[in-house]
Amino acid sequence: MQISKGVEWAVHCCTVIALVGEGRGLNAEALSEFFEVPGPYLAKQLQALSRAGLLESMRGKHGGYRLARSVDAISLLDIVLAVEGPGPAFRCTEIRQNGPCGVPRKECRRPCEVAAAFADAEAAWRDALRRRSLASIMQEASAGSTPGHLLEIVEWVRQKTDPVA
Repeated sequence: MQISKGVEWAVHCCTVIALVGEGRGLNAEALSEFFEVPGPYLAKQLQALSRAGLLESMRGKHGGYRLARSVDAISLLDIVLAVEGPGPAFRCTEIRQNGPCGVPRKECRRPCEVAAAFADAEAAWRDALRRRSLASIMQEASAGSTPGHLLEIVEWVRQKTDPVA
């Protein structure tokens, strides 16, 4: 399974947006600058997060995006589903029914064993992502960073969202 870079970008953006003060937003252009990623593609990910109710969009001079829920209430699965959609990662096409030794459709009473194995694995994967909150990712990132770097990030966000700027 391969997760799109849009999911990676969305998770990282949410961690930065989480630092935005009350009544303020961080725009897509600033986030694009912060991560040095293409703005139009990043904007699509942010719009997907907004449609899913994970981000709120604010209009106006100091508008942009802010979290619609607390960091404890946003799971990694929420972000994956917002960006990738709810469909299964594995889609069985029933090729066991093809070819010279294919199993006749009427004899396929049970789910394909291959599909069942992938469904079990995906259920475990989704459950693991459901248990990981944005807060836990931010805590781990903070623990792995220096205080100076964390202050640099907070100051950058403050400058980009300060009403006086």
